[in-house]
Amino acid sequence: MKRNIMLSILTAPLMVAAQTVTSPNGNVEVKFSLDGGRPVYEMSYKGKAVVKPSHLGLELAKSKHASKGMEETDLMDGFTVKSTDTSSFDETWKPVWGETATIRNHYNEMAVTLSQAATKRDMTIRFRVYDDGMGLRYEFPQQEQLNYFVIKEERTEFAMAGDHTAYWIPGDYDTQEYETVISRLSEIRGKMKEAITPNSSQTPFSDTGVQTSLQLKTDDGLYINIHEAACVNYATMHLNLDDKTMTFTSWLTPDGQGMKGYIQTPFNTPWRTVMVSDDARDMLASNLILNLNEPCKIEDTSWIKPVKYCGVWWEMIVGKGTWSYTNDLPSVHLGQTDYAKCKPNGTHSANNEKVKRYIDFAAKNGLDQVLVEGWNEGWEDWFGHSKLDVFDFITPYPDFDIKMLNDYAHSKGVKLMMHHETSSSVWNYERWMEQAYSLMNNYGYNAVKSGYVGDIIPRGEHHYSQLMNNHYLRAVTEAAKHKIMVNAHEATRPTGLCRTWPNLIGNESARGTEYEAFGGSAPYHTVILPFTRLQGGPMDYTPGIFETQLSTWSDNPSFVHTTLCGQLSLYLVMYSPLQMAADLPEHYEKYDDAFQFIRDVAVDWDDSKYLEAEPAKYITVARKAKGTDNWFVGGKCGEEGHTAVVKLDFLDKGRKYECSIYQDAKDADYEKNPKAYTITHKTVKKGDVLKIKEARGGGFAMSLFAK
Repeated sequence: MKRNIMLSILTAPLMVAAQTVTSPNGNVEVKFSLDGGRPVYEMSYKGKAVVKPSHLGLELAKSKHASKGMEETDLMDGFTVKSTDTSSFDETWKPVWGETATIRNHYNEMAVTLSQAATKRDMTIRFRVYDDGMGLRYEFPQQEQLNYFVIKEERTEFAMAGDHTAYWIPGDYDTQEYETVISRLSEIRGKMKEAITPNSSQTPFSDTGVQTSLQLKTDDGLYINIHEAACVNYATMHLNLDDKTMTFTSWLTPDGQGMKGYIQTPFNTPWRTVMVSDDARDMLASNLILNLNEPCKIEDTSWIKPVKYCGVWWEMIVGKGTWSYTNDLPSVHLGQTDYAKCKPNGTHSANNEKVKRYIDFAAKNGLDQVLVEGWNEGWEDWFGHSKLDVFDFITPYPDFDIKMLNDYAHSKGVKLMMHHETSSSVWNYERWMEQAYSLMNNYGYNAVKSGYVGDIIPRGEHHYSQLMNNHYLRAVTEAAKHKIMVNAHEATRPTGLCRTWPNLIGNESARGTEYEAFGGSAPYHTVILPFTRLQGGPMDYTPGIFETQLSTWSDNPSFVHTTLCGQLSLYLVMYSPLQMAADLPEHYEKYDDAFQFIRDVAVDWDDSKYLEAEPAKYITVARKAKGTDNWFVGGKCGEEGHTAVVKLDFLDKGRKYECSIYQDAKDADYEKNPKAYTITHKTVKKGDVLKIKEARGGGFAMSLFAK
C-alpha cells in the first residue's frame, strides 16, 4: 500500500471567505464558504460549473431524547469557521473480488469544523475530492451539547447549472423497480404520474422526487452522477427537485413516525457524492463510491468466492410453476400445519426430481451453484396478508429432501444456494436468522438469496429507513460469522458497503430480468443501469434468457426485450461477481453453441476497459479474467442498434488469441427475430480492430483465449 499524507491547520473563527480544495489532477474544484452563517459549497470541472453555490445543513426535530434546551435548534445556520484541515491521501488496495485486481484511492481532502455560537455545538463538513468527483459528509464529535438528536430532514443541496438531461426513476421509500425515464429536469413533474408503475410495495413522495444514483448529462457534454456512499445507521437518501431553480435537495426515507434519523454522537453521515467527467466511460470505470467506504472488516476472506449459478426460479416467474406445495390450504399456521395430509398441487417446482435435474445440468456445464426457491413451508399464503409468522426458514416441504439434495449436489461438485424470502416480516426473520444460518452451515450452503417483497413489518416502516438499513447490514454481518455470502433482493440500493463486507456479493435493488415476464423493460434499460444502479455495487440481474418469446413454452404472452446475443452481453455489461444462467436447462440445450459463452465467461476480473459508452445508447467493455491472460468483451445497445468498434489495444503485444464472436445475425431484431445469431471464430492480435453490428435491442459477446 502506498500512502502520502500532508496536513495543515488554519484557525480562523470568523472566516467567511471561500476555501478551496482541488482534485489531484486539478480538474475538479470544490469551494466552501459561509453565507450569513449558513454553510455553502460549489463544485466545478475544468472550469465548468457542476454544482452552483448550494446550502448544507440538517433540520432537527423535537424529541425527548434531544439534549435539554436544544430541541428546536437546527444545524443549518449561525455558524462560524472554527478550523480547517487539509490533507492528501494516496493508496492502492486489493478488493476481494471486483472489476480490477487493484484500486487506487487518491484524493485531496478539506475538513471544515464549524461552531454554532448560540448552542456551543460543533459540526465538521468533510470534503474528499477525486479526479472524477467528490464526496462530502457531516461529522458530529461527541460533545456536551450534542449527544442525541433526531433528524427531521437533511438539507443538502445540489444546485444544477442548467436544465440537464436526466436518467431517473421516481422517488419512492419502498421500491426501485421502476423503468428509467429520460427527460429534461424541467419535464420530471409532467412525467412523474406515468412513471409510477404498480409494485407490491411502493410509497412515492413527491411530483419531482427521484432516486439516486441519478445520472445527468449537460448540453455542453458533461456527465454528472449524484449518489451516496457508506450508508450505515442512516436512512437512504432521495433527491427532491425544485424545478424552478433546478436545485435538488436531499430527502431522507422516514421511519414509521415520520422521523428521518435518530443519532447519537460521535457520528458521521453517509457521503453525498457527485461524479463528473466529459467522458461517459469514466462514469462506468469510477471507484469513487467504493473508495469512500471503510476497508474490509473480514479478516479471513478465503471463503468468499464469486458464483456462477442456475436455479429453480424462472419457470415460476413466468407462471408455469409454483412456489407453493398444495392448493388445499386457505392459510398456513407456522409450525402447526401438517403438509403430510395435503394433496400436492403438481406444479410445485422445488421438488427432488427437478432440483436433481438442475444439479446435473450445473455439474455438466461448470456452474458453481443451484438456487432453489419455494423449498420451505409457508408459500401458500406468504404474500398480501401482512403476516408476521410467515416462514421459519428451516422446514422443507415434503417433496424437498434437504439432506439428500445437498449430498447429491456435493457429490457432483456443486452447491445449493439457499433462498430466504422474508415477505418483509423483518421481526420474524431476525428471530429465525441464527437458526437459518446454522441450518445452512449444517448442510454446506455458503450463499443465500434473501427477499423483501411487500410492506415492511414492523408495519409503517419503509424499505429504505434507518431501521431497515440497519437490518440489511445486520443480516450481512451475522452471515459473515457463519461464512455465508448474501444476495439481497428488494433491499436498499447499494452504497459501496461490499468493500467493507465483501460477503455482500450481490443485490437486486432495481428492475431486474423478472420484469421481462411481467410485460418487459425497454431495450435501453440495461444500457442505463450501469450508469445508475451499479454505481453503488453489483446487481444480481439474472441474465441469460435464450427463449425470449415466452409464449413458445408457456401461457405467458410477454417477450424479453433483447436479442439472444444481447442476453450474452449482459455477463460483461452488467458487472457482478454473482451471475445467473437464468433460463431453463432444456432451453440452453437447444442453443448449446451459444451457451458455450456462458460456460466460458468469468465472474471475477483482473482488469476492465470501457471501450465505448453513452447512457441508454451503448456500452462496450472488455474484461480480463482473474488469474489468466484471457479476455472477454461484451457490447449492449438500445432500440436504435449500434455498430461497435472494438480496438484490441488491450491485448498483450506479440501474442495471438483465439477469438469467438457471438453476434446478432443480419436480420436479428429484439421484437421480430430475437434468436438469430452467428458465431465466428478467428485468430486476433493486439492492434486489430473489429466492427460488430448490434441489432435493435441487441448486443454481442466475445471470448479471447491467449495461445
